[in-house]
Amino acid sequence: MPSPADAPADAHSGSPAPAPLERLSAGALDWLGRHLDHFDPFSPSARSATHGRAKAALELALLCHCAARPAGVPEALGEAAALVRKLWQDPRFPGLLDEVPAYASTYRLIHAALAPDGIDDTQCRGALTRLDPGFLSPRGKSAYRRIEIRYYADKAGARHTIEPYAELVPRSPLVAFRAAARTGDVTELDAPPLGTPEAYALTHTAFYLGDFGRTAPGLTGDALAHARGLVDRLLRHSVAHDRWDLAAELVLTQFILGSDPLRTPSGAAAVECLVRAQRPDGAIPGRSAALAASAAAPVGEFFGKAYHTTLVTALMALAVSSPGPS
Repeated sequence: MPSPADAPADAHSGSPAPAPLERLSAGALDWLGRHLDHFDPFSPSARSATHGRAKAALELALLCHCAARPAGVPEALGEAAALVRKLWQDPRFPGLLDEVPAYASTYRLIHAALAPDGIDDTQCRGALTRLDPGFLSPRGKSAYRRIEIRYYADKAGARHTIEPYAELVPRSPLVAFRAAARTGDVTELDAPPLGTPEAYALTHTAFYLGDFGRTAPGLTGDALAHARGLVDRLLRHSVAHDRWDLAAELVLTQFILGSDPLRTPSGAAAVECLVRAQRPDGAIPGRSAALAASAAAPVGEFFGKAYHTTLVTALMALAVSSPGPS
């Protein structure tokens, strides 16, 4: 658990986003906007892609969905939202959801869940009819996986038999995961509190329970304190090792858990870490310093390594600049 000096703040300040977060957001959105041709799986730029074409388009749709407010998506995402609308009505797009068989049902569900308002959703409805038998049931699935499926199924209006969130939260990674014990002379910043798959399961659980920063995730008391402490430890480790993608996700997780990341030492350090990682063109060049793309890499290869973390950073910055979960 963090020391009192490092404890997360208990509430959002409601103050305007400071300059570092604004710079992160503006740069990331600008880079994404200038590379929409790589998100379009049918454009010449994406034909020799080194990234998953359907996955990239689904992630762009998620960004637009999460950034949308009653007045629509931010102006900086206007062209991205238009591309998503076009793709979701392209009869060729559903075929791409099957390119990775192991993820086909997940991609079909997400495709239906993220359908833009006002489009002909015939193709999305059709994708739901092709889900693997049992996919929308809890059988054989972890609590984390059931939370993920319920989140997208509810958005898609798909019938499922997954338990209510209130029954899943106590068994979720936010509550059930415990930091690994340190041994010997290993310091807290040397040893990751959780393995990489577990760390991402933790952040994604918060995203689904908290609707990416728009609702409270349903944790209180000791469970909330435990989740905040574990996220704080993970975030400090991620910053120390320049794990940019995980750092961005953990900052958003702090926000979902009711803290103001810009007022916590670990959250503020993570934002500064991402500012240092951001290239002049706005890209975050990879998931971590160890996995960063070379500036001399071909455009397609660079995009494949940079787009996800840049998109997650933009999503985090937009969320943390918003009023907060209600």
